[in-house]
Amino acid sequence: MAQFRPEGSTSQVLAELARLWDQARVHSPGRVTQKELAKVSRVPHSTVNGWATGAAAPRDLDQLVQVGAALATWANEPALSAREWGRLMAADQARPAPATPADADRSGQTAVAERVRVGAIPQPADCFQDRQVAERVRVAAGAGETVVLTQVLAGMGGVGKTQLAAAYARRVWQQGVQVLVWVNAATRDGIVSAYADTAARLGLPLADRDDPEQAAREFLVWAETTGWPWLVVLDDVQRPKDLSGLWPPAAVSAAGGRVLVTTRLREAALAGADRATVGIGAFTEAEARSYLAAKLGGQVPVAELDGLAADLGLLPLALAQAAAYISNAAISCAAYRQRLATRLLAHSVPGEDYLPDGHRRIVTVAWELSIDHAGRVAPAGLARAVLCLVSVLDPAGIPQSVLTSPPALEYLTSYLPEPAADASGEDARVVDEAVVDEVLRVLHRHSLIDHDRTATHREIRVHQLIHRATRENLIALPELGPHLFTEVAHTAADALLRIWPPVERDQLGQVLRANTSALHKASGTALYSPDTGAHRALFHAAPSLGDTGQVTAAITACTDLHATCLQHFGSDHPDTLASRHNVARWRGRAGDVAGAAAAFEELLADCERVLGPDHPHTLITRGSWAYERGQAGDAAGAAAAFEELLADCERVLGPDHPHTLITRANRAAGRGRAGDAAGAVAACEELLADHERVLGPDHPDTLATRYGLGGRAGDAAGAAAALEELLADQKRVLGPDHPATLITRGNLADFRGEAGDAVGAVAAFEELLADCERVLGGDHPGTLITRGNLAAGRGRAGDAAGAVAAYEETLADYERVLGSDHPDTLTIRRNLAAWRERLAGA
Repeated sequence: MAQFRPEGSTSQVLAELARLWDQARVHSPGRVTQKELAKVSRVPHSTVNGWATGAAAPRDLDQLVQVGAALATWANEPALSAREWGRLMAADQARPAPATPADADRSGQTAVAERVRVGAIPQPADCFQDRQVAERVRVAAGAGETVVLTQVLAGMGGVGKTQLAAAYARRVWQQGVQVLVWVNAATRDGIVSAYADTAARLGLPLADRDDPEQAAREFLVWAETTGWPWLVVLDDVQRPKDLSGLWPPAAVSAAGGRVLVTTRLREAALAGADRATVGIGAFTEAEARSYLAAKLGGQVPVAELDGLAADLGLLPLALAQAAAYISNAAISCAAYRQRLATRLLAHSVPGEDYLPDGHRRIVTVAWELSIDHAGRVAPAGLARAVLCLVSVLDPAGIPQSVLTSPPALEYLTSYLPEPAADASGEDARVVDEAVVDEVLRVLHRHSLIDHDRTATHREIRVHQLIHRATRENLIALPELGPHLFTEVAHTAADALLRIWPPVERDQLGQVLRANTSALHKASGTALYSPDTGAHRALFHAAPSLGDTGQVTAAITACTDLHATCLQHFGSDHPDTLASRHNVARWRGRAGDVAGAAAAFEELLADCERVLGPDHPHTLITRGSWAYERGQAGDAAGAAAAFEELLADCERVLGPDHPHTLITRANRAAGRGRAGDAAGAVAACEELLADHERVLGPDHPDTLATRYGLGGRAGDAAGAAAALEELLADQKRVLGPDHPATLITRGNLADFRGEAGDAVGAVAAFEELLADCERVLGGDHPGTLITRGNLAAGRGRAGDAAGAVAAYEETLADYERVLGSDHPDTLTIRRNLAAWRERLAGA
């Protein structure tokens, strides 16, 4: 069917016609076509089609009035008068022509050539109602054409705040807003990430660096100074402090910057002189009746519709669940109302922050009826168990693969009713991926979750009200509640850990970290046991940030985990010691090698006292201390320490244990740093054979050993060839942005320069530096090393002045980040002095 979507148009007339069209489709779905509209209004079909596509604007007031009257009749709304349509036409004609992409905004930056849209706007709910309050939203936001207006859509969970914001965002996008940013604002990280993504899409300065906070500030500066119209939607703000320093600017903008915020909070911190608060409540009686009629069909008596709406307090979420239940159970509206009235409230209800007085029992009972009915739909007995797993994960997006992993399937299988045996006498019950998908579709049909198979890694979303109600319901079960909740939490954690990829190459790792964080927050103490310690998923999620180049974030996450372990277990628990190890490790990777070495020395003493000298954690800590000593400049001491440690690892762990192999790799690297290049190469060759035998050719440690072989003394051409092969395998296995891949690119560029291709080396270092700044950040040691190598490459290419300038700038950052006495800082200072001397003698 032809639509009425004037894409890109800023015409108020066409926007109003599009709104009427949408409403007409709700109230008169069988009649609304362009041909029928042309016939009824007596306006040529070509004219109607031109307005619908935005190819032409209405010029004839009589034709406009006739089309508007026909749409209003179908939409069951009063028609605008000729005078009102005339005012809209006059406003359109008075509107200045939009700037072209070639224009520059007031900040002096060149405006983006294409429209930018960041974040997924939620799809319209089935039978979405264009509610009366939506007009208040449009009126309030209209003032944003000259002044940035932040409007807060405040209301309880389930009233439709997000849907109203989404409808407004879609309309503004259709009208031609240049930049639209939809933000999942439940956390400060989500806000910063969305702003940073927008800054990158706009190509703003510093936006590609691995400093999201800086990129977010760049976007806010752009929003304050640009001439482009923009809209930012901050959906589901949960804490006012998350917006500290992140409110889009309240400044005059000729093109119009607008902000929408949805939240359940009624906080003074969200109010302000430049913010209009629009309270969003339940449906009106007419809206509720219209919604239920559209969902249940016109055969239901109006009195029953009104009665059901009153029973459910006109709450949109409860109405959606009730309508789904009635349709799926094939019962009458009256029968549902009877069940609703007689059902006992046996479990907990959401807290005061989620529902006001008068709605608490109604929503909980409506939810209970929906989940009970979903549980009886084939495959029976699994809906509640699946929803319980979902209730401890991230409501904003859960990978379906979590629920189809072996730990989750085993847990769900235990919930199948009445075990059945096959002919062999074996238990024939089984829950597989197909069964889980069926259960998710059942929950989706009952409006208990949103299940979108096309949403990669975020196939499952759930309303936070249902999310919390399910979890609290489980905890409140008499006697068994805490035990069952702990089982659910551990199953979810096992599932997350099982599907975590060994090497993160896409967004899955980020989504799994968000789910682990949500699980950690939801589970409280359930993932911490005095007997078994903290769940391994927590120890995997925090360091994984550093493995993907987010070193600063890894330090923060590991520090938080250490504080929690200290609180639960005390200072001498193995998990507390392990979390201290992770904090020290990432301090060293961030450049604080002296601090890391000191931290490992203190930790080693505690490990030997608590665990004993031969415990694997003690041996690992010895290796980490030796490594940081070598990084801090004590190459001889590190080499000696690795020699002693290797003997103990082979004695305690065996020659093929991964930690023994790692120690051999570190010993080989130490020999190279101590000046024994030939010995290092020989050790790496021997180690490579064992790595390939024990771990396989594509294991990251095997690739790292091949990297060690790339530095053959006196054979730059051979080294470059070996690194070329290694780089291809690293890109295939680890991905192009993995820190190890970036290191290999740097070493390859260096050998190209030594082999005589000085110009090619400079070009390679320039490309690498851009990627290092994007992936690792400007202050990461790998980025600093690349800058030093680029400076040296410029000198080798004959640009002594360029080398001196680059070294001077790099030295300042080395001193700021690593300190003036760090060995790498001293090396940069010596290189700067050498190139200054060459420049003076030239």
